[in-house]
Amino acid sequence: MATVYKSLSKPASNEDGESSVGTKKNKQRVLILSSRGITYRHRHLLNDVASMLPHSRKDAKLDTKSKLYQLNELAELYNCNNVFFFEARKGKDLYLWISKAPNGPTVKMHMQNLHTMEELHFTGNCLKGSRPLLSFDASFDSAPHLRVLKELFLHIFGVPKGARKSKPFVDHVMGFTLADGKIWIRNYQISESEPSKTTSASETEKKQPKQNHGRDTEIKLVEIGPRFVLTPIVIQEGSFGGPIIYENKEFVSPNQVRSEVRRKKAGKYSSRAEAGIERLAKKGDLGLRTNGGRTMEVDELDTGKLFA
Repeated sequence: MATVYKSLSKPASNEDGESSVGTKKNKQRVLILSSRGITYRHRHLLNDVASMLPHSRKDAKLDTKSKLYQLNELAELYNCNNVFFFEARKGKDLYLWISKAPNGPTVKMHMQNLHTMEELHFTGNCLKGSRPLLSFDASFDSAPHLRVLKELFLHIFGVPKGARKSKPFVDHVMGFTLADGKIWIRNYQISESEPSKTTSASETEKKQPKQNHGRDTEIKLVEIGPRFVLTPIVIQEGSFGGPIIYENKEFVSPNQVRSEVRRKKAGKYSSRAEAGIERLAKKGDLGLRTNGGRTMEVDELDTGKLFA
């Protein structure tokens, strides 16, 4: 009877998950996986992100890097409507794919300046499975592609209320800041502490309003980690396919950066070699030769001169 009463007491809902009262339930589930060839730092970062998202489902590595449309089938198999995919290239570069399965859109971003929680050794800490507050920079509302990124981040990192492994607490903040065409992601703990005893009572009364008769607390943010920086590359209309609706023209591939560095080193060596050849030719024109670092005049009775 209790089960029947509970089912009858629930508000009726339509196919979209919206009840007759008007409240819409957030049904987001994220599939997290990576490709072959990731390093240990990439794997630790993946585990840190998975621990922050209690509504996620972690899967094994994907064997292919060209047939990414297979991720839509995996997402459907695990009943996920978001895909968080790490693609490693050459054991150095890491690319992040975020997609809304099965209809899209899909965003490809280059991940750099990544630091895991084991590397940072921050003093902050939060409850595993707790729900975060998402703080976005005002610049995310300035362009259409930034609004698309903001909506995808809301679906990925916004933990739904009442998720299976989530806790009913909000004790950390995730910050998304846009600077220099890159997205800087940080994670902070909401730390509450009593005011220090060194402050006098008059100073405490000035800081706090008179209407607050409860216990005074100081709230500050302590960084937890992990931290990383994302550079948007392209946005596709479909899920891992379809036409490109946005492309970052200012993005420079890390392969091109490394080739430029090698070209500069090769240019320095070639310039030194050419200078040495020119120096020897100039000395030959002047009739001078070097012997142990010393310049000597060429003797007319020298063997090389006589039998040349």
